[in-house]
Amino acid sequence: MSRRLPSTPPNLPGFAFIRVLGSGGFADVFLYEQNMPRRLVAVKVLLAEVVNDQLRQMFQAEANLMAQLSSHPSILTVYQASVAADGRPYLVMEYCSSTLGQRYRAVQLPLAEVLSTGVRIASAVETAHRQGVLHRDIKPSNILTTAYGHPVLSDFGIAATLGEAETTDAVGLSIPWSAPEVLRDEVSGTVASEVWSLGATVYSLIAGRSPFEVPRGDNTSVSLMTRIEKAKPPPTGRVDVPQSLERVLARAMSRRPGDRQASALEFIRDLQAVEEQLGLAQTPLEVAMDDWALATAIDVDERTRISAQAAGDGRESRAGRRRGRRTTRPSSGTVLGVDSRQSDATTGRPRTAPPTARRLAWGISAAAALLVALVAAGVFVFMQGVRSIPVVSDVQATVEGTAVTFSWADPGILGGDAYVVTVDGEPRPMQHDAFLDVSAEDGDRVCATVTVTRDGKTGLASAERCVDVEVGVP
Repeated sequence: MSRRLPSTPPNLPGFAFIRVLGSGGFADVFLYEQNMPRRLVAVKVLLAEVVNDQLRQMFQAEANLMAQLSSHPSILTVYQASVAADGRPYLVMEYCSSTLGQRYRAVQLPLAEVLSTGVRIASAVETAHRQGVLHRDIKPSNILTTAYGHPVLSDFGIAATLGEAETTDAVGLSIPWSAPEVLRDEVSGTVASEVWSLGATVYSLIAGRSPFEVPRGDNTSVSLMTRIEKAKPPPTGRVDVPQSLERVLARAMSRRPGDRQASALEFIRDLQAVEEQLGLAQTPLEVAMDDWALATAIDVDERTRISAQAAGDGRESRAGRRRGRRTTRPSSGTVLGVDSRQSDATTGRPRTAPPTARRLAWGISAAAALLVALVAAGVFVFMQGVRSIPVVSDVQATVEGTAVTFSWADPGILGGDAYVVTVDGEPRPMQHDAFLDVSAEDGDRVCATVTVTRDGKTGLASAERCVDVEVGVP
């Protein structure tokens, strides 16, 4: 299939067109120079033939969402969004001159860089998931590099809004990084399928090829999908890759979604554990915490550290917990370890702590009291916020053959609220219907909980409802 020519770049006030960056099935990307402030920017413009009223509304909603997410250090920054004079919506974004998709096949990337990139991109994905957003097109070519060498995830939400990838070619190229259940059209995307794509992407950056690609072999779409369905990726083939990392990637690309890491956060902790094992500087977690949690965090970096012993299972470092419990033995009547009752060598009279030490001790005491008050207030505000979110009660389950339907009464959700149903430990995409149909097999036991999300926060979960599927049993 021949590629189409790029569309005519729109005339945008305050921007000067420079050249075409890329063309796709739904949009073109152009390089412009912004006049004030003066900088190079990438402008994504939807094609006139695909624009309609519904798409304009979807585009506006996604632009707003991308702008909120782009404050994350590992998500491409969106500067503004608008509609050109010819009616085509456009996004003005940070310009990145290169992608990892251009590098990982040409040169062998250092393992430390790959692990750091994996942690940062997974942090971006975890942040989006906490906002109820699925990327649906995680792959090396969607990881751009800023002018300062920082990896950022691009095309956040656009592919999901349009319901397919940006270009006809991209649909085929996305197959190597798509989970088996997505290729089977069982789901359009879930947290579990995003974990699969993260594992496949990190594997690709290490191996220089996609996980199920056979060098100089048959790599047609049908062949790739057949291998992905079996979900048995071969080892990366690099001698500097430890077995612990091979296990982390194999787990992320498990055929059964329930066997994968439960979240992008758990995948991050597995990668951090490998960094610890290899003696590398541990890449910090880039996931926002609630204010109440920040108030209780003594050392945020230390809280995110994972030991090499925890590689592959996401457990916290025992050494880290021992360090957290370590205390010093104070002397009786001392301030900062100085005994105020010691005698002065010259006068023989009891010596008191100097004024500076007394002021410092008083300051520490006051700060401790303030911290306790802040923590108490933060926890109260947090719990009040959670309590304000409706809680689903009395989830019902009905079985017809191998089809299970979970249903519940509306607890009083608002227009911006949504339900998140967790089935057998796997969160499903957010929904507004007060029921969920689940396919099962004879002999399965299916369990579900329902929570309500509001303004990016999740309320309390309902009591778990379980049902046994027994075909032919009255």
